[in-house]
Amino acid sequence: MINLSRASIEPNDVLALLKTDIQFKEVSQRILHKKLIEKVARERGVSVTPEEIEAEANRQRCEKRLQRASDTLAWLADQMMTADDWEAGIRARLLGKKLADYLFAKEVEKFFAQNKLDFEQVLLYQILLRDERLARELYYELENQEISFYQAARLYDIDERRRLQCGYEGKLCRWAVKPAIAAAVFTAPLGEPIGPLRTEQGYHLLMVEEFIPAQLTPERYQEILNRMFNQWLDSELNYHLSNESLNSQRAVPV
Repeated sequence: MINLSRASIEPNDVLALLKTDIQFKEVSQRILHKKLIEKVARERGVSVTPEEIEAEANRQRCEKRLQRASDTLAWLADQMMTADDWEAGIRARLLGKKLADYLFAKEVEKFFAQNKLDFEQVLLYQILLRDERLARELYYELENQEISFYQAARLYDIDERRRLQCGYEGKLCRWAVKPAIAAAVFTAPLGEPIGPLRTEQGYHLLMVEEFIPAQLTPERYQEILNRMFNQWLDSELNYHLSNESLNSQRAVPV
């Protein structure tokens, strides 16, 4: 129980808040993932050393500019944590990372090579419209250079965020682009208008500013590793829960 200026927070209060904020399932899933990681790591002989925990704690202190011990203690108090809580959190995160490496590090390069096409990227600009006639008229104006793509996006795009960024959609992988759009985008000449392409969202006008070849950068490596590990966690958890449910049904007397 935590006392806060004559008020108190009971464990049931936390539980009730998680449920009313529709976060209970998510938090429960994270707890079960943590237990699964600890179980499998123990079975596979994967562990975290005190030196690794200390190195990560020092990294976090540096990141948060906690230069003195008193700064760290003040930060912990502000977060309502003890030093043991902090260490336990560091250990849990490091254990998850080490187990992910143990299980899937050798599979990342193979997965990337087999799916390299999906990791090609484009620097994409987009205008989304509701009206087909307007989309076609705007396309012809763009094609004839009567207006720039950036100006057109600023004036006509239905998405406010993209309007403010003159149509900038971002740096996107092929797998993140709708298949009907990807086929046109990844074969388009640079800087030329594409479209209008119709989807359930409306009519799309697009322009590719740059093609970026697929590369297994450290960030991409970590992204693939995390995806593999999270998929494995969900699959293993569902398997264990299904088995427990089946065993409990068999145990019910007839």
